[in-house]
Amino acid sequence: MTKTIFQLTVIFFLAFVTSSLGAQQQSTKAAAANPTAQKNQNKPYNVLFISIDDLNDWIEPLGGHPQAKTPNLARLAKRGVCFTNAHCQAPICNPSRISLLTGMLPSSSGVYYLGPLLRDCESTKRAVSLPQHFANNGYVTMGVGKIFHTADKNEFGEYGGNFGGFGPRPGKPLVAGHTHPLWDWGAFPQADDQMPDAKIAAWTAGKLQQKHDKPFFLACGFYRPHVPMYVPQKWFDLYPLDEIQLPAHRDDDLQDVPEYGQDLSWSAVAPRHSWIVEHGEWKHAVQSYLACVSFVDAQVGKVLDALEASEHNDNTIVVLWSDHGFHLGTKQRWGKRSLWEKATRVVTMISVPGMSGDRKCDRPMGLIDFYPTLIELCDLPQMTGLEGHSLVPLLKDPGADWSWPAITTFGQYNHAIRSQDWRYIVYADGSEELYDHRQDAEEFQNLAAEEKYGSVITYHRQFLPQLNHPMAPGSHNADARPGSAADIDSALQP
Repeated sequence: MTKTIFQLTVIFFLAFVTSSLGAQQQSTKAAAANPTAQKNQNKPYNVLFISIDDLNDWIEPLGGHPQAKTPNLARLAKRGVCFTNAHCQAPICNPSRISLLTGMLPSSSGVYYLGPLLRDCESTKRAVSLPQHFANNGYVTMGVGKIFHTADKNEFGEYGGNFGGFGPRPGKPLVAGHTHPLWDWGAFPQADDQMPDAKIAAWTAGKLQQKHDKPFFLACGFYRPHVPMYVPQKWFDLYPLDEIQLPAHRDDDLQDVPEYGQDLSWSAVAPRHSWIVEHGEWKHAVQSYLACVSFVDAQVGKVLDALEASEHNDNTIVVLWSDHGFHLGTKQRWGKRSLWEKATRVVTMISVPGMSGDRKCDRPMGLIDFYPTLIELCDLPQMTGLEGHSLVPLLKDPGADWSWPAITTFGQYNHAIRSQDWRYIVYADGSEELYDHRQDAEEFQNLAAEEKYGSVITYHRQFLPQLNHPMAPGSHNADARPGSAADIDSALQP
């Protein structure tokens, strides 16, 4: 009898242990598959939110330029997921950043250009921005440099300043400057520590080295490679001028582009392509941009070094992004302000603790998707009215099914729809462009007029915004071709 009771006791004990181990294994597997679940078992995630102004795809992980040297961006890509088909919602700073930070499409807010600013526009003045949502839910929010277009100090619990923004600048332009004071390039100043971005990196690193009693949202906004394309000489030395490769281009590239598209992309503040070619400055400008990219890459490296040396490394989500792309002679354009790939494609990398790194995702996504993504990852209350989609399914599986294209808008009724393989553009006058990225990554051949692509165009049209909000009062700096149908600025002149 005693022996029988002992045997039953052992059996029940073994069954209990086996059941407990099985439950623990299932919990561990679930946590590995679901970063939110993993976080809930420990403590809230911190967020390190890094912005780079005017950075196009000329970085090692995206391969936009074969000579680009960006070891730290490559290092971050290995830490998480690099989105290779990522796009801005507006190809200019202010509306792109407003869209990202409020979760509203430009076509819903009416903010299409450099003005009005976030809190000056009736449709966005009361919006709960992304850092505000974190602050409202127990996070310490800190920012430095350029995150919003301006007025960053009002959007964070602590703002470190811009440390001189786009400066320093020489007494007179080095090369150009005849169209706008910022549009210049060359080696200046002498030392890295004179650059605002170096000070921004140091400030951010200092915050990462500190202890924090609450979870934090730390935003770090770098200014380069935005014009003026000035950095010290040592960064130019990485790219000997006589070895510079120009971006792929065709002299007749605008022949099949509608007149409205040519006018809209004029970018009046930038030098004319013909001026740059005639003055022999194309390679020099490309060299300057690459030098600026490598410089800002080094600043990102300082921030990553500080994070990895800190106690926050294993509990901090890293999101790195650029606000839009940049033309350097492609389609005879300089700057942003177009609905083509070079102006809309952005850098996007997301690293989440506990998730596999060194993965790429080619599904189309937009900066507007950050807001719902971070809400889900950090288990914050949902926000109504967000027009993006959580990227968590793609962070788990970069090859997962994805139903949404990326939408970019530049002015009322001017939209680009970027799907997995196609770019469709429609302008306010009804003219269209269509490019097949499987065959034409440089967008040299507009297929919109070919009847056989009618079904492709019909498919993409279904994603066009249904709301095209009137241009907000105070709008300015479309910088379209003066006097054209796309020009809004001439009418504003006294």
